[in-house]
Amino acid sequence: MVVNSSGFVTAGAALAHIDLALWLIRRSSPSVAELAARFLLVEPRSSQAIFAIPDHLAHADPLVQRFECWARHRLNKGFSLSEAASSAGTSARTLSRRLHAVLGKSPLSYFQDLRVEHAVHLLRTSNDSIERIAAQVGYADGTTLRALLRRKIGRAVSELRKPY
Repeated sequence: MVVNSSGFVTAGAALAHIDLALWLIRRSSPSVAELAARFLLVEPRSSQAIFAIPDHLAHADPLVQRFECWARHRLNKGFSLSEAASSAGTSARTLSRRLHAVLGKSPLSYFQDLRVEHAVHLLRTSNDSIERIAAQVGYADGTTLRALLRRKIGRAVSELRKPY
């Protein structure tokens, strides 16, 4: 989303300002740009756009918002579709249909995505062991979390811990 042409650099789309800022920094110091990206928790790719639309869709729907709020407050506990639906003020069937329509995911899949997101954040911002982080996001052990990270995002814990 960053275009360098004829002495001008432009960036388009939501969150492109982050890409542009990192591009400008990278021109002077790639290592500082990598450090800034790490502190901003920016994935090492060319654009933030892949995150912008699904996040906007999730936050534009009140039912999905209520579900996400419920989920984020209990990532370290087990998942219950009936509890989630009750907390969101709807039926399990309606919650499932709405999440599938808005995000293309089941409530459990989105719950797991939120767990993974939080685990990645903890891996990058803390020195906690994988076992401790697994417990904080509701998994019995680090082995389960390691396998899930590998399956969901295709990266190992060591890759997530090291600077970009």
